[in-house]
Amino acid sequence: MTDLLNGLIHLTSMLVLPGLAYGSQLAFGALGVTLIFGVLRFSNFAHAEGMSLGTAVCILLTLWLQGKGIALGPLPTALIGMCLAVPVMALVFIGTDRALYQHFRRINARPEVFMIVSAGVMLIMNGAIRLIVGPDGREFEDGERFIVTAGGFRAWSGLAEPLVLKTSQAMNIGLALAGGFALFLFLNRTRSGRSMRAYADNRNLALLSGVDPDRIVRLTWVLVAVLSVTGGVLFGLDKGYRPFVYQQLLLPMFAAAVVGGLGSPLGAIAGSMIVAFSELALTFAWKKALGYLLPAAWAPEGLMQFLSTDYKFAISFLILVVVLLVRPAGLFGKPVK
Repeated sequence: MTDLLNGLIHLTSMLVLPGLAYGSQLAFGALGVTLIFGVLRFSNFAHAEGMSLGTAVCILLTLWLQGKGIALGPLPTALIGMCLAVPVMALVFIGTDRALYQHFRRINARPEVFMIVSAGVMLIMNGAIRLIVGPDGREFEDGERFIVTAGGFRAWSGLAEPLVLKTSQAMNIGLALAGGFALFLFLNRTRSGRSMRAYADNRNLALLSGVDPDRIVRLTWVLVAVLSVTGGVLFGLDKGYRPFVYQQLLLPMFAAAVVGGLGSPLGAIAGSMIVAFSELALTFAWKKALGYLLPAAWAPEGLMQFLSTDYKFAISFLILVVVLLVRPAGLFGKPVK
């Protein structure tokens, strides 16, 4: 029985909690991707850089707050900086839309044009990040780092394997649940949310019903700013902020959005968890867990790792390809007739 508990604790600490935290980070990004695709009808290649830029702004504001002696006790001060960074990034996104995307919407440009323009925006944001925080990583975490420590859990449980729960992991999971629920209520219970859904489903009919398209566009970018800054800051708190690591999130976020079904917020969340746990499970070394869970005679000798961690993002690409071949509409998307 002790071996079974040790095996379950090892899997929880090393796979389940990191998977939920990583899936929550992807969910914020994938929700932004699917909102832009569903409402504005294009794939935003600059989304990951928007998350990175929002985190960079949050870092500057957090350092300023820390210099003023403002703190949240056991929680990171970055939570305040995150709230202050959201309106800044909302203005950046709306300004970018007014300067670039609005023109191409007016002339009914093809989706490929928007993709190319968003790639240009990605490069501009990349340069802005270099100017703001430089190319090096930044640490901006303060407060209590752990909720449950290895030593404390061992002393409490008497087990050999420790359970470790970081504050950043708990915030990722908690804010993802709260954010997903709040977005669901907004889209389904408010007049503005229903207008957004109507505009996404049938733009011409929505316009005939009196929906203001400019207001819907602005509201979409505000929501994207909230999701981008929140997801980016939580990712930085959990794994440390390195500006160009965020570029690597673009593929997993798009894979999550496609798996769930582009345009479906619920699908974005489900797809994020599928992608996150697929990446972690296939690159996880199962030797120790199986050593606890299997009889001694069956204990594996090798690492029992299906793929090296170097191939982590290749898993996202494989998932994306398989879904596009088997079910292009995704799990919750509407099949094309």
